[in-house]
Amino acid sequence: MNMDELEQAISALPLEEPPAGLRASILLATAYRPAPVFSMLELAAIGAMGAVGLWLIVLLVSGGGTLFVHTLTTIGSFLYRALTNPSIAAWLAAGASVPLWLSLFTGFQPIAAAQQRSERRAGR
Repeated sequence: MNMDELEQAISALPLEEPPAGLRASILLATAYRPAPVFSMLELAAIGAMGAVGLWLIVLLVSGGGTLFVHTLTTIGSFLYRALTNPSIAAWLAAGASVPLWLSLFTGFQPIAAAQQRSERRAGR
């Protein structure tokens, strides 16, 4: 048997009809699948906040108000020392300025296009 005869034999085979709704179910599972409500990073952040909140509630219940206040004071003093450290403050300022710098002073947007956009807004 050569390849032409084999292809003819395969083409002559009777094909079974696909089940009803197969195309729709494939499209729903792939192309039309709804986007998840939360991304994985958001779920991790929500879980971490919930864990910290639960930990603080357990501290409040088990040790009373003094242990809870002591824990909050410790967290506050740690944050105060971290944020008043000049090197950490400089890194935070540098990190906050990078998105601002990139959004304001990008070389990918021509000046002429920016002028046309502002003229269209003024004409509304």
